[in-house]
Amino acid sequence: MTVTQARIGIFGGTFNPIHIAHLRAAEEVVDALGLERMIFVPSADPPHKVDIPGDRIASAELRLEWVRLAIRDNPRFEVDALEVERGGASYSVDTLRTIGKRIAPEKPVFVIGQDAFVEIDSWRKPEKLFELAHFAVITRPPVAVTSLADWLPRCVRDVVEPDRGGAFAQHRTAGTWIRLIEISALDISSSDIRIRLRDHQSVRYLLPAAVEEAIEKSGVYRNIEGGRRA
Repeated sequence: MTVTQARIGIFGGTFNPIHIAHLRAAEEVVDALGLERMIFVPSADPPHKVDIPGDRIASAELRLEWVRLAIRDNPRFEVDALEVERGGASYSVDTLRTIGKRIAPEKPVFVIGQDAFVEIDSWRKPEKLFELAHFAVITRPPVAVTSLADWLPRCVRDVVEPDRGGAFAQHRTAGTWIRLIEISALDISSSDIRIRLRDHQSVRYLLPAAVEEAIEKSGVYRNIEGGRRA
């Protein structure tokens, strides 16, 4: 199968807050695919996540600013505020369509974790996503990199063809591809960071220093009771 070269990656997410594992994952994907740049796109109102007792989603404006602080010293990283500026529920299909128009005829690489990839059938117009972009599906040990055929969402099972190695598949009509990329196992999560902040525990070395300082100043995760792991 022929792999169409891509130059631009899109890394979307709530980034509540952005942390070192996000940054390391983006860096490793850029290297693995030879991308020129990675665009971080913080969501405005993530439709799959809501505030619950004991947890909190920081405002879109704060999360956007934290991403800017986190990536400012990496020339291959940039941030796009399009979802925050658009407001309302953030849907990846709209974001991919917008950025795709800017870089046409090239198509971007959509970076997504394996856990989200297997649930993509529940997203808005999931089949369209695979026509608008290539997919870099990131996995971390101890999750074994087995075969894409085992993880393919229902919406694309009949339109993509995995190769014999199982780590690559190509869309039969759109010309896009899906590739598994194993990244370093960094056991850091945004939910754990929020719990640490709530409990007045150190988050040093889990976040870029500038982001840690900005979060502490905001106090957004301090005034909550209880907690959860997610």
